[in-house]
Amino acid sequence: MLQSNCSSIRKFSDSTKSNNRINNRIINQSKALLGYQQEINNPKSQQYSSTTMTNEHALTTDNINQNAIRMEYAVRGPIVIRAGEIERQLRDGISPGNFDKVIRANIGDCHATGQKPLTFIRQVIACATENSLLENSSYPADVKERVKLLLSYCGGKSAGAYSESTGIEIVRRHVADYIKERDGFDSDWQNIVLSGGASEVIRSLLSLVNNQQPNEKLIGVMIPIPQYPLYSATIAEYGMHQISYYLDEDKEWSLDINELERSLNESRAHCKPRVLVVINPGNPTGSILSKENIVEIIKFARRNNLMIIADEVYQHNIYAQGAQFHSFKKVMSELGIELELASCMSLSKGYMGECGLRGGYGELVNFDPQVKAIFYKMLSAKLCCSVLGQIGLDCIVNPPKAGDPSYELFKKEKEAVLNSLKKKAEIVANTFNSIPGIKCNKVAGAMYAFPKIDLPEKAIKKAESLGQKPDFFYAMKLLETTGICIVPGSGFGQIPGTYHFRTTILPPEEQMQDMMTKFTKFHSDFIEEFK
Repeated sequence: MLQSNCSSIRKFSDSTKSNNRINNRIINQSKALLGYQQEINNPKSQQYSSTTMTNEHALTTDNINQNAIRMEYAVRGPIVIRAGEIERQLRDGISPGNFDKVIRANIGDCHATGQKPLTFIRQVIACATENSLLENSSYPADVKERVKLLLSYCGGKSAGAYSESTGIEIVRRHVADYIKERDGFDSDWQNIVLSGGASEVIRSLLSLVNNQQPNEKLIGVMIPIPQYPLYSATIAEYGMHQISYYLDEDKEWSLDINELERSLNESRAHCKPRVLVVINPGNPTGSILSKENIVEIIKFARRNNLMIIADEVYQHNIYAQGAQFHSFKKVMSELGIELELASCMSLSKGYMGECGLRGGYGELVNFDPQVKAIFYKMLSAKLCCSVLGQIGLDCIVNPPKAGDPSYELFKKEKEAVLNSLKKKAEIVANTFNSIPGIKCNKVAGAMYAFPKIDLPEKAIKKAESLGQKPDFFYAMKLLETTGICIVPGSGFGQIPGTYHFRTTILPPEEQMQDMMTKFTKFHSDFIEEFK
């Protein structure tokens, strides 16, 4: 079942007509870009020597990294590319359906859907990049003090200079303070690395553990199904082995330890298990792990000598009544268990949504000092991540305090974002559950819903006749009929024979209501068409 599921994910985009259109467009663009080469190779040309120029490419799809061909990233896949094409058509006055805009519910890009930046973050960024603003009386005193402190740790006191490869020292110290205040346990700032979003440090960690040797089993990485495609894509790109464990949809997407044991035991014939990835709060599921569940997971990892990568980028996004975020670092510390843990957080999510600034951190807990030194050496080859991203992250891990000039506005803006997300989480789940044939767990956290849809047999056969996954067929038809852009569940993984899709809860409230109305009508019409 696992191999079948993984295969269906890898072949996702290859089986679509949209991909054919995309490939043809890429080929045509390539021909246009290479038009100059034809001139170069024209024997009549006096400017170039025919003995040094050929029509052959040094790189072909046969001799490049084959793992790069196999990797897929559905969140920016064919449906999203088609959404871009439709947006261009709309700008030209052409609409493929009865709509005048595309609703981007496919990716957790908060500001792209209209969320306003937090004033404090942008004031700090502004002053850090244009230092003359530090003399401007319209900027609060705490903003100026923050910028002066941060720049004092930057080379040449400029945000345009490289930082240390692991990040600006004072920001790393502030991250450690944030973690200590959150968990009640010490955090060593020298175990903190700053990165271009959480994804960068996660990819670096997977590269670190990938010590594949000739004629030996691949390194195995356990990931939840459904999962954020960063993991399946990176595992494929690095030539590692994906160990899929299924979350329990009937129990609010909880993680069953028996399922972890099953997936691990079945994988040993194919790989050397090394890493356990846990996403909490969940993407794409919107679930939150209980403390008891986290205790079981940590004990499982200890028994099996696995490093845990805890993807905790949505730790600020908690909506369900009584729900609480428990960090793996805190629970592990309470248990007194020592194992390698990498906990990751990002500036892109939460209430800040600063995706484009590319800021994040990873805390490395219980790593061998020599291994950590080698990891830091790997980071040094990348020079450093965005200094502006590091500065933005500092605003979140060390926000304005009560009594600071920026505090009241910061608090107001933060609460407004989180309250709106909570409201939209309820709207989305309630709407989906009111539609016959759709079942959606509550959106307890994060920024997504992952409903299950019952597709008619006629629709499934129609999709198969087009060489498409049924949920892909559904999502593409939704886009071209209503302008609503979602991602089919096959891009995240799902139990074979079930169909889902992921939607964000990010569009503005008034647009969200419109989106749910359009979706409800579309689904009813779709079922009627294929009944």
